[in-house]
Amino acid sequence: MTDQRPRKRSLTLHGHRTSVSLEDEFWHAFREIARERGMSINRMAETIDDQRGTGSGLAGAIRLFVLNHYRNKHD
Repeated sequence: MTDQRPRKRSLTLHGHRTSVSLEDEFWHAFREIARERGMSINRMAETIDDQRGTGSGLAGAIRLFVLNHYRNKHD
């Protein structure tokens, strides 16, 4: 069984460095979606960050974004 613990990943949002803790599977899916959309991961993370409410963290917002992307892709 693979290690499912989140790992810290570095991002730059609007010129500021930040980090998110994501599992490898979510990180790889996030990068894949960015490639499909022709966006950098930093730009896509900025978009997600701008749209999330104050009640959720960036890592959780990215996980929900990835989940919804694949749910909508298969509907």
